[in-house]
Amino acid sequence: MESLSASAPAPAPAIVIRDMVKRYAPTGGDAGKLALDGVSFDVPQGQIFGLLGPNGAGKSTLINILAGLVMKTSGTAEIWGFDIDKDRRNAKRAIGIVPQEIVFDPFFTPFEVLENQAGFYGVPAADRRSAELLREVHLSDKAKAYARTLSGGMKRRLLIAKAMVHSPPVLVLDEPTAGVDVELRRMLWGLVREMNAEGVTVVLTTHYLEEAEELCDRIAIINHGKLIANKPTRELVDMAREKIVVLTLDRNAAVLPAHPALLKTEVTGERTVEITYDKDRSNAGEVLALVQAQGYGIVDVTTREADLEDVFVTLTSAAREA
Repeated sequence: MESLSASAPAPAPAIVIRDMVKRYAPTGGDAGKLALDGVSFDVPQGQIFGLLGPNGAGKSTLINILAGLVMKTSGTAEIWGFDIDKDRRNAKRAIGIVPQEIVFDPFFTPFEVLENQAGFYGVPAADRRSAELLREVHLSDKAKAYARTLSGGMKRRLLIAKAMVHSPPVLVLDEPTAGVDVELRRMLWGLVREMNAEGVTVVLTTHYLEEAEELCDRIAIINHGKLIANKPTRELVDMAREKIVVLTLDRNAAVLPAHPALLKTEVTGERTVEITYDKDRSNAGEVLALVQAQGYGIVDVTTREADLEDVFVTLTSAAREA
């Protein structure tokens, strides 16, 4: 008898956004800014999802709509299956928002900050996880210190704990590493990964493209209120077709190699040549052969792949020109 094996259905998206429009009210002679122009996408459950875009692209407006702080003009949104209009209470309980701005009452301790926030969400005293959350964000030793004495990095970690007091399945981090040093950024990356490994779906907005490429499973890019990309991170990076090879030659370059697949050839230093080529039409071996065919010896070779920054610039430039 032939056995039938059915794959388990994919889990429902953590967030569903459809045809989201936000136009701010006109002021004076202004017709009113169109901040979101028909944005639609899903945030897959269990992923770290990047939401990128230039300043003023509409990212913060979208987050504030999900948080219930801004009223949309039209469209729909669901968080963990709860419509933000029809079931506002459960939708708000399903999401935790970590704002970019650091705002605390300076006269409360971190433990009190979390206890108060849990109270706002109606979490019974017996079910509160204040001590556990402080341990998860590595602030147990600061539980009884005044919040005003914490460093900037500690305050950012406390904001993450504060957003998790009601155990939401979705966490939104709005520019969590803005203005912090490299060491603290790496620490926050580790914290985000830990929370995601525990089952929390994370939405991350960031200006650091390295951060998005390092952390995110999937990335959506908004520009001028429109969604211009929504792909797995690896696919986005693979959209860049350019590759750069930097060659150190055995003597100064007098005649640079020419070939249809070579997009740009530039002398960047004494005996150093930087060649940009289309990796769909050529490869590093062919570039080296072209150089050697002109009589040059190659002393050293380094290459650089295109990264998310290259793709981001290309996509946003194309959207601006369209």
